Amino acid sequence: MVDDREVEVERKEKKQDSSKVAVAAIKYITYLIIFFGILWFVINYIL
Repeated sequence: MVDDREVEVERKEKKQDSSKVAVAAIKYITYLIIFFGILWFVINYIL
């Protein structure tokens, strides 16, 4: 008797790539700068 089985091999990469960390840091720092810029505008010109 012959068993024909399909076996899927799943490979997971470790996400320790420093470039991905740098990209995420730049993205969130940009969000913070935009947020504080809008907050500064609201405080100076609207209030």
